[in-house]
Amino acid sequence: MSELTGKRVLVTGSARGIGRAIAALAIERGARVVISDADADAAEQTRRELDAAGTASCDVSDEAAVGAAIAETVGLLGGLDVLVNNAGIEVSSPLVTQSTESFDRIFAVNVRGPFVATKAAVPHLVESGGNIVNIASVAGLGGSPLLGSYCATKAALIQLTRVAAIELRASGVRVNAVCPGFVDTEMVDRLRPDFEDATQVPFADLVGAKQGRLGTPADVAEVTCFLASDRAEWITGSHYVLDGGLTASLV
Repeated sequence: MSELTGKRVLVTGSARGIGRAIAALAIERGARVVISDADADAAEQTRRELDAAGTASCDVSDEAAVGAAIAETVGLLGGLDVLVNNAGIEVSSPLVTQSTESFDRIFAVNVRGPFVATKAAVPHLVESGGNIVNIASVAGLGGSPLLGSYCATKAALIQLTRVAAIELRASGVRVNAVCPGFVDTEMVDRLRPDFEDATQVPFADLVGAKQGRLGTPADVAEVTCFLASDRAEWITGSHYVLDGGLTASLV
């Protein structure tokens, strides 16, 4: 498939996991992709392995660094057609014992990061008639023990997606979100022990009962690349749930 041929794409948090899978599939489908990650060394390694167009690493909580990464991407690619806001972190903690510092940090990365990246990218996306895909989560659609602040950030990101889509529609820029369930990533691996303690259910049993199987980064990349492509030209303000039925079930 070559549905992204010629598209100029920046994926944040793309040195590993879901972001890397999105970058890899976009390259496979013809896009020129810049890898961005807070870990500059890992970003460069991923760039080499995927034969990506370049790197523009930054911590997305740093507005000046995000602006510089967008500018560097535009300089490398000659413009920008797609911004994928994928960078994110998790915090596993009951709300009443979570520190204010960690609460502020997760909002800075998961919400302010996409916000400042969107602001920096929009002038270039207006010029190209491009689009934004935000990687949210089913955690933004319901509550989960130990993930209160994470759930709040992803709910906020879904709402930012909706409002940005409305505000940018007249300029020709589309904005959508993808909401995965449990996906086979390092982040989910880190959460397994805490989930088992909180639910008293083996994690594999929980996933099997609620969503059939663990999702893969490739599952998320497939939908993200579809939304980034011209095949999705009448889709904006939507959030696509990828969870094997997790959020559909009452039991």
